[in-house]
Amino acid sequence: MNAYLVGADVLGNIPELLSSYGIKVHKHVSGRNAAHQRKPASLKGADLLILFTDFLSHNVMRAYRELAHEENIRFVACRRSVCALSQSLDKIECAKRCDTCPNRKTH
Repeated sequence: MNAYLVGADVLGNIPELLSSYGIKVHKHVSGRNAAHQRKPASLKGADLLILFTDFLSHNVMRAYRELAHEENIRFVACRRSVCALSQSLDKIECAKRCDTCPNRKTH
């Protein structure tokens, strides 16, 4: 799985955490550059969008979320810390498992 990361100047231990979940960093943009603050043309090649909320404005987050929705790409929004990202990824994994669970109740 490939992830498109938006926010944060330095990723620190985040690539290591992502690799433990089987996720590679496809692309990382800091969000500070004016070009990064506009809606990108595409998230091509990414399976997951990760937004680091403590480094982005609301408009930037909205633009990337809308694009992820248009391209049917799952996204996560969290603070730029290993703990926050790990919790968010655990929630996604739980939701993924629930989608295929034979005990899931359908209405």
